[in-house]
Amino acid sequence: QVQLVESGGGSVQAGGSLRLSCAASGIIFSINSMAWYRQAPGKQRELVAVIISSGSTNYSDSVKGRFTITRDNAKNTVSLQMNSLKPEDTAVYYCNADIRDWRPSSKDYWGEGTLVTVSS
Repeated sequence: QVQLVESGGGSVQAGGSLRLSCAASGIIFSINSMAWYRQAPGKQRELVAVIISSGSTNYSDSVKGRFTITRDNAKNTVSLQMNSLKPEDTAVYYCNADIRDWRPSSKDYWGEGTLVTVSS
């Protein structure tokens, strides 16, 4: 029983910044990876950024250099700092995590999403 809850979404003008946060709660023995996805109207959900347990990160080319993903292993949280936002960043952003509980295999969990709207 794991729950992911996002926060920090909202409306911002182009060029502005937002910081999204996601907190994982429940029975958690370890978190292998945490990621942010987004889905814009009429488009498929896409990976924005991912961070693994070692701290290594990967970013979508569209956000590289503008977004930064970080995690706090002690608090089971992941954040996405979004700078220089563009209207095309407008989407529902979803937190994703690969989490192990007492079982040897991990499972994939999703948050409900938080809306980010960037106006020109």
